[in-house]
Amino acid sequence: MDLQQQFEAAATASKTLSQKPDNETLLQLYSLFKQGTEGDITGEPPANPFDFVAKAKFEAWQKLKGKTKETAQEEYVALVNKLKNN
Repeated sequence: MDLQQQFEAAATASKTLSQKPDNETLLQLYSLFKQGTEGDITGEPPANPFDFVAKAKFEAWQKLKGKTKETAQEEYVALVNKLKNN
């Protein structure tokens, strides 16, 4: 199975985890997924200063700037596998 197939399988598996991950882990999953599919973040941060969820997502993804899509996909797959085994 190549990396893209593993990534897609992990994305599917992430929706059926036995326990919901904590918010920090959810942000990590989100940012790795976005970096793995779209690459570096583009655009402006959320305009609404009180939209804490959007701001947290933006900042988490922004921290991965410069990480290759392949590396993000590998880390995403590893994280999902770790969560599945817990």
